[in-house]
Amino acid sequence: MNVPTVEDNNDTLSTMPSDMRVGIAAFLHESNTFLSVPTTLDHFRSTSWTEGVAVRDRWGGALHEIGGLLDGSDAEGLQAIPLLATYAVPGGTLSSKAFDAIAGRITSLVQEAMPLDGMLVALHGATVAANYPDADGEILRRVRSVLGPDVPLIVTLDLHANISHRMADNCDALVCYRSNPHLDQRERGLEAARLMARTLRREVRPVQALETPPWVIPIDRQYTREEPASLLYAAAEDASRSPGILSASVAMGFYYADVEEMGASFVAVADGDAAIARRTARQMAERAWNRREEFQSRLVSPAEAVRYAAGAQRTPVALFDVGDNVGGGSPGDSTILLEELRRQGVPNYLVVLYDPAAVARCLEAGVGYEVSIPVGAKTDTLHGHPVLARGKVRVISDGAFVEHEVRHGGWGKNDQGLTAVIETADEGSIVLTSRRMAPMSLQQILSVGRQPQYKRAIVVKGVVAPRAAYEPVCPEILLVDTPGVTAGNPARFTYQHRRRPLYPLEEEAEFEPAEGRPPTSRTASSELESPGR
Repeated sequence: MNVPTVEDNNDTLSTMPSDMRVGIAAFLHESNTFLSVPTTLDHFRSTSWTEGVAVRDRWGGALHEIGGLLDGSDAEGLQAIPLLATYAVPGGTLSSKAFDAIAGRITSLVQEAMPLDGMLVALHGATVAANYPDADGEILRRVRSVLGPDVPLIVTLDLHANISHRMADNCDALVCYRSNPHLDQRERGLEAARLMARTLRREVRPVQALETPPWVIPIDRQYTREEPASLLYAAAEDASRSPGILSASVAMGFYYADVEEMGASFVAVADGDAAIARRTARQMAERAWNRREEFQSRLVSPAEAVRYAAGAQRTPVALFDVGDNVGGGSPGDSTILLEELRRQGVPNYLVVLYDPAAVARCLEAGVGYEVSIPVGAKTDTLHGHPVLARGKVRVISDGAFVEHEVRHGGWGKNDQGLTAVIETADEGSIVLTSRRMAPMSLQQILSVGRQPQYKRAIVVKGVVAPRAAYEPVCPEILLVDTPGVTAGNPARFTYQHRRRPLYPLEEEAEFEPAEGRPPTSRTASSELESPGR
């Protein structure tokens, strides 16, 4: 076999055959089962869907984990075989038709690409389909069934994954983001590619263990730059540097998905030593569990938040709309905070609302003309009521923008659809979009000519993810306890499928480590005949 040569004389590639073919696929969606609007196949196709060489064209060099998987494979001398990469904005449960189409296409492409020496897959970890609540686990089961038990399969996951044992059983290693906001996605893709290369060179043999304590971590306590969440990830970093450990991950879970595996989880990947993997995962889980009381939610009411913004000396004040967190699958059209700003007479605010109908009305009126139209709260009755917007249409934009900095999501190219801006008599800026867009980038409003630094209050429809974008211009950030399908308190939701008990929903919950469950390895990891739940 030929041996690849590299300019930097990287000796680690000296034993890597040049024909080691590694498939790369990505299927990413964060599914909020409490949102009434289902996610369809069109949501994926109209957002981002690439196959074959188009995957490299779209994602090569990107700040996303897909870019890391591609570029990391190249750097390690692997022959990357891009198959399919698709994602959709977080939203409701996937329709059965959407899941079957995507899963079927991925499975078919893997089959066509065989024989493969390895497989790298980017998943979210909190994807729910109408026919498969553990959609990520089902995808991995199907891919594993094509690969067979001996081909290494390594997976990257979002920090908000609800990791199931089915997911862990059907792959060799799970590698989760370690930053929220998600600023390390590319790094995790590179990490997964390096681990794949070492596995194929037979330098290491991944064996992983999963611990899932009965614990729900409030969303507002998931900021990894602050305690107590930072302590979880410091422990994971320490664990990853321990002798015999190849990777260590913490997933804080996604409690807007009503599934059995909902909650926090801890993963340790060891080099061939099942006992080390089990012990490390258990230690991370136990240490975190012992600090669970420190993860108490700290939110303020809409009235308190707006009152503070009205009198703040340092502006703008960012009002993070927790209940309408688009990155968590909310509709993006809540008017709760807009109504409160108006009720208290606070001028000079900015809010972004998803409202295609209102955009169409502005387009009909034209730039420079006055409109008086109801905006927002069109999806359901959980997120307020439509508010009458009276003002002048200042901007009509195609809604496309590019983010060049490292930001949550790592998408780079963004499209919020046809966008209109109404300026009201009280100096309010109402940005109306025809596509739902999580506020990961300040370019979302800069691209339509709004200067956020001159506003008194900005309504931001997120919790942690927008911090990287908004902290540089907003000296004050308040997390607001608004109602909606991403409300901060999990006790507001009626669950049908989750485990019980779960702390803090049931304070009597106790953590018993998975004593009898063996870690997984390439030789005994798959459940090829396992049906969907």
